[in-house]
Amino acid sequence: MARGSRRYQLLPIGLVVVLSLAAMPGPAFAQERQTLADLDTLSPVHDWPWWRGPLRNGVAGPQQPPVEFGPQQAVKWRSKVPGRGHSSPIVVGKQVFLATADEGQQVQSILAFDRSTGRQLWQKEISRGGFPEKNHPKNTEASSTLACDGERLFATFFHHKTVELVALTLDGNIAWRKTAGAYNPRKYEYGYAPSPLLYRDTVIVTAEYDGDSFIAAFQRDSGDEVWRIKRPNNITFSSPVVATVSGKDQMFISGAEKVVSYDPATGRQLWSVDGTTFATCGTMIWDGDIVIASGGYPKAETIAIRADGSGTVVWRNNQKCYEQSMIVVNGYIYALTDNGILFCWRSADGKQMWRTRLKGPVSASPVLAGNAIYWANELGTLYVFRPNPEKFELLAENQIGDSSFASPAIVDGQIFLRVAEGTDAQRQEWLYLFQR
Repeated sequence: MARGSRRYQLLPIGLVVVLSLAAMPGPAFAQERQTLADLDTLSPVHDWPWWRGPLRNGVAGPQQPPVEFGPQQAVKWRSKVPGRGHSSPIVVGKQVFLATADEGQQVQSILAFDRSTGRQLWQKEISRGGFPEKNHPKNTEASSTLACDGERLFATFFHHKTVELVALTLDGNIAWRKTAGAYNPRKYEYGYAPSPLLYRDTVIVTAEYDGDSFIAAFQRDSGDEVWRIKRPNNITFSSPVVATVSGKDQMFISGAEKVVSYDPATGRQLWSVDGTTFATCGTMIWDGDIVIASGGYPKAETIAIRADGSGTVVWRNNQKCYEQSMIVVNGYIYALTDNGILFCWRSADGKQMWRTRLKGPVSASPVLAGNAIYWANELGTLYVFRPNPEKFELLAENQIGDSSFASPAIVDGQIFLRVAEGTDAQRQEWLYLFQR
């Protein structure tokens, strides 16, 4: 394949990405069996193409981004982001992409920035009008993170009482658009959040509310529907994830007091286990043949389940990561809970190794880059700490802006971070690039 095409070949997960994984420290190298994409000439070291990165688990690989950084330190560039959104940046080739929304004008758009300079390259309006009457104060009208297969961008937006799936070329032209399904929450008018998921030649969309909830798969090339399954009529916000666990590709999602596995090729349910809570927002994680979910509302629970269809609950506790996801490193789970307590649990049995108080609330998800975990709270404080099950090792505490809901993209030793400064009429969002 020519270098210029940059197309992702989303083949069966068992195809291992060779690239630099062999050079990763133990925890990341162990993730090679979880890899979804044969990235051809495109290495996950150079691109961050979808929610939670190339391996879908927040692992960025062996690189050396800065540990200490801020508005006046280790900044290569910063660019104004028009509108408001919690969509995390994705990085593909020479461009950085975001979704955003002008809530006053009720316009939803996709933005592209030059990766080297931060210059805004284009802004494509996707929808105008039809915003819901209400939304949760912590949500936005552009909270879903984009996904890219190297040729097209895929975005989901909630407007006009529907979830719309849109495919764009990398220069901002609409390739196709599709109403994925109706979406009109009435009991809990908290908006929409799940990110699109790429698997093989499909893009998978989730929408769960007090109506006809669904997960559906569409052809990436055409938008034609491939399969659709009904989900419980229950408002929840988790993005599904696909990984090879227990010898097969499985799509995992939590919510509606269940943890469920589906065949991502057909939508057929593989197994279901009672667990978590009524509503969850974080994306599930996995370690070996164990999958872990956390939430949420109205109670708190983190649960680990053996993903072989046996229904075995390996362990559970009463802690919660509601909006944020967790991360696994070398057989240990790091969980920064809603109120800012950082836990380290052994994934095999849930044993608490240590806990320490940081500061919440927390909405962003973590990234492992090199031998450090990067994790921000909602107040704009980004903690950098070493993944060490023996003790908490804080490396840096960086303050960037006044609020931080989007998760960082860390690639090629560069940290791409969306934050906001100011409040109300003075509020301005920024996209930063930090590097050594």
